[in-house]
Amino acid sequence: MKKLLVSIVFIAFGVASHAQKSPVPGEFSNPTIFVGSVVTDLAKSVDFYTNIIGMTKTGEFSVDGTKAKELGLTDGRSIDVTVLKLEDSPQANEWKLMSFGTKPGHKKPNYLHDDTGMQYITILVNHLEPIMKRIEKNNIKILSGKPSDLGEGRLFILVQDPDGTFIELIGAM
Repeated sequence: MKKLLVSIVFIAFGVASHAQKSPVPGEFSNPTIFVGSVVTDLAKSVDFYTNIIGMTKTGEFSVDGTKAKELGLTDGRSIDVTVLKLEDSPQANEWKLMSFGTKPGHKKPNYLHDDTGMQYITILVNHLEPIMKRIEKNNIKILSGKPSDLGEGRLFILVQDPDGTFIELIGAM
């Protein structure tokens, strides 16, 4: 019985560890994730992410309506995209903003659990103080109220962009 139990544990562990294994090594040509976010007002969002959060505008591109439809992105509407990064380097993730001039189909969330899908991004910073000054100067509500201590010299604040995406900012004061 003991051997059977040990065998079952090893088999179960083997199945569980197999399910958690990552894809074949070298399957991805780039380890960076590029995230696209549809916003209500492109200019307002670009201003928020560049002048408040501190991202850098690194580019723009368009996809004409015919190509956007062929790719399954839209029903034939063209797309203008503004590309932002935390720093202008090839290794930096891209935060791609686009707008179709429409109001969101859902209410602005108050908490993470108010909606499904991508709800937040986390940005690690060297110092929170300059960002907090820009946040306060622009009357943006710090949802966490004040910086919360995460230990090891790291503090946390939570804000939202103009469309309600939560932004966790973590760093030293």
